[in-house]
Amino acid sequence: MIGNVDTIAAIATAAGVGAIGVIRLSGKDAILIADKMFVGKKLAEQKSHTLHFGTLKNQYSEIVDEVVISIFKGPRSYTGEDTIEISGHGSPYVLQNILQLCIENGARMAEPGEFTQRAFFNGKMDLTQAEAVADLISADSKAAQQAALNQLRGGFSGDLKQLREQLINFAALIELELDFGEEDVAFADRKQLEQLIKTLSEATQQLIHSFQLGNVIKKGVSVALIGKPNVGKSTLLNALLNEERAIVSAIAGTTRDTIEEALNINGIVFRLIDTAGIREHTSDAIEQIGVGRSLEKMREADIVIALFDALESTKLEIEEMQKSLDEEYIKYISVINKADERTPAALSERFKEVPGLIFISAKEKDQIDELKQSIFDAVIEGKINTENTIVTNTRHHSALKKVAESLVEIQEGMRKEISGDLLSIDIRRCLYFLGTITGQVEIDRDILGTIFGKFCIGK
Repeated sequence: MIGNVDTIAAIATAAGVGAIGVIRLSGKDAILIADKMFVGKKLAEQKSHTLHFGTLKNQYSEIVDEVVISIFKGPRSYTGEDTIEISGHGSPYVLQNILQLCIENGARMAEPGEFTQRAFFNGKMDLTQAEAVADLISADSKAAQQAALNQLRGGFSGDLKQLREQLINFAALIELELDFGEEDVAFADRKQLEQLIKTLSEATQQLIHSFQLGNVIKKGVSVALIGKPNVGKSTLLNALLNEERAIVSAIAGTTRDTIEEALNINGIVFRLIDTAGIREHTSDAIEQIGVGRSLEKMREADIVIALFDALESTKLEIEEMQKSLDEEYIKYISVINKADERTPAALSERFKEVPGLIFISAKEKDQIDELKQSIFDAVIEGKINTENTIVTNTRHHSALKKVAESLVEIQEGMRKEISGDLLSIDIRRCLYFLGTITGQVEIDRDILGTIFGKFCIGK
């Protein structure tokens, strides 16, 4: 990306027709460029954080649009630079004309994420907060929104800052010892450092372990519905979604390919995958392909709902399926459908001694809410508290694992009573990996380009 020497412009609102559209300008000439187009008050003379109504005119003095202009003077702005936001009518044609007008008057098109990148370079936020902006924009559930907001408010940064500051204090004392090496003076209490490293290791491991939940919150959970043809998978999909999404028929093999739909349970997105019925022998070539895809989806899913028929399925069939799933280390829930067509006593007798069964009627939507909760509990395994720091970013997770490895090396060095200069090297290495997470050490420009390149243009 280009440095902060020029003024950038982009449409900040989503593509398509809307009541209002916003064009953003940021850079040292943002207000000057806006003044060239704006007919109304002299913007350069106005206070920061004020709104001004007027018109925009092109070089031929033709009115392009009636707009409201917001002024944010640096450093009190999102980017830390002088920033202008032009709120115009939401026609894509009009917005493109306004953007072109900005470019003609000295701005250039912003790269993806360049506004947030400038905010990072200008110290308005650290790298974890910048990444949280992208997570918040793409959040599709309450849990994802809350996790991103916590990170944006500096929750994760605060945890890392505490870890880093404590290590820096000890590193400074050890460096001081090296300066007085000839006098054999000890400034750093090794016992205290040992306790600190233990505390930091526990905190780091807690953050690393939170990534499993964070990944679920950010990406959602894939749930494959599997079972024999006509066992009621499509009916169950419709019942879970509370709408007629899949075709339901008494003819076995109606579902030929996988159908995917999203379901929000307690703030987490679950991607339900209705698969073709699995049976060993079929002469239908299309159905054979569908069965193959079903098995593939089953192995890729985060959790499987193994559906059985209360009238047709046997205890042996269920046990064989459970054994097969266990052997492939696939997490699953065993569900008996059409339970309304048998008495509780008959169900108990038919499936006695088979553990962990859930009895439902997809057709009558009986016990569907209980099944939803079971799906949630099987994946989340506890209550989500998004006020706590939850690691949702793969880059952060990788860096934290390197921090953990560095802490182990420090512990090993202290156990072997290595010299202060070698211990100092290990601590500096740990500090480096902590710094890469928040951007407190210099980050490779290619890495930054990858991070901000995932943003939408205008943010």
